[in-house]
Amino acid sequence: MKPFLLLGVRPEQAAADDEYAAFARFTGLGTDLQRHPVDREPFSRDPRDYAGIIIGGSPFNVSDTDKSPNQQRVEDDLNRVVDVALEQRIPLLGACYGLGLIARHEGGAVDAEFGEQIAAVPVSLTDAGRADPVFGGLPEVFNAIVGHKEAVSTPPPDSVVLAGSPGAPVQALRVGRAAYATQFHPELDADGLLVRMTTYRDAGHFDPQEADAIMALARNTDVTHPPQILRRFVAFARSFSPA
Repeated sequence: MKPFLLLGVRPEQAAADDEYAAFARFTGLGTDLQRHPVDREPFSRDPRDYAGIIIGGSPFNVSDTDKSPNQQRVEDDLNRVVDVALEQRIPLLGACYGLGLIARHEGGAVDAEFGEQIAAVPVSLTDAGRADPVFGGLPEVFNAIVGHKEAVSTPPPDSVVLAGSPGAPVQALRVGRAAYATQFHPELDADGLLVRMTTYRDAGHFDPQEADAIMALARNTDVTHPPQILRRFVAFARSFSPA
């Protein structure tokens, strides 16, 4: 059986390790989820070696206008993975940064218009989301944790919007039959949020003076539904036929 892969894009070790642990736990894959830190080392494996690929979040933004050589190299590496995944119909899931990467790759507009400060927000499924094999088992409205400087303002022409929220009209989309992406973080619970907020305290994602209030709200908000997407994605990928 082919393994699953997380392509990490977080230079900060504590955040990278916690992200991997969360994806491993919530997908149910545990140590069967392989990881590759693309920000530290170019990815040269064949994407066809994997049953499914996840692209995680990042302090990088695809809409940045002044990208470092490493950031551009990371983006180029990941775009090559997306090229192969879409062409070969390899199940793919992008989270936050991964959404921006996939949407821009497919001709969508990604910019700062719908950026959101760190918060737990209500996410609503579209009609297409309710009928989708991965998203269809979720409640029509559920809470999820967000925190992003950029977002999809115009979806790619051939994509299907699966979910939106009051602050961001594209919270999830699908490209083709097997490529998914979410603006919210399906791997984040309150404990994981604390690690992210500690790591990115001065990165402009939230007012540091409001950190305690944000954490209190997160701990008192039910965010148990987004992780179900990860298990459903794994089940989908294992049964998916590209033919």
